[in-house]
Amino acid sequence: MATPPGGLAFCVFPTTIGHCALVWREPGVVVGSALPHGSPQDTRDAVVAWYPSAREAAPDAAISAAVDGVTTLLETGAGDLSGIDLDLATVPEFDRRVYEVVRAIPAGATLSYGDVATRLGAPGAAQAVGQALGRNPFPPIVPCHRVLAAGRQVGGFSARGGRRTKLRMLEVEGVHLEHPTLFEL
Repeated sequence: MATPPGGLAFCVFPTTIGHCALVWREPGVVVGSALPHGSPQDTRDAVVAWYPSAREAAPDAAISAAVDGVTTLLETGAGDLSGIDLDLATVPEFDRRVYEVVRAIPAGATLSYGDVATRLGAPGAAQAVGQALGRNPFPPIVPCHRVLAAGRQVGGFSARGGRRTKLRMLEVEGVHLEHPTLFEL
């Protein structure tokens, strides 16, 4: 099934951390993505809730390459997703700037929320950076999991599984942080 004319399409695909999804419009421009929500159907249901007009479809070449990139990143911790075209039309300007800085963080590296704020020329805006990342419609293409709290603490993570998912994604990339205790999760 092709992308509906003028419409949105999505696909759900398996990764080592569960079934993820990409949502796109022609020609191969990603408008959103989803980390696992439990089962493939749960991920599918989440996508349809966020994008009611989206229809499940086979990915075109650009989206297939994006699927391969996300799958490789989550499996091996390697890969460059910077070539994936993102539709930022509805993303607020501050969030766009945050996502630009975060997309430049290479696999296996991290920055703190404060570091991102400083790179934006807005020292003291660490909380605003965290809020922008909490709204990130493009995980892991915009790798918000690579942004930590001060002192290399895990910080928050809005994806299903929360901080455990963030730690797992970082560990696949070779970043090992002190594990939080049961009461911190």
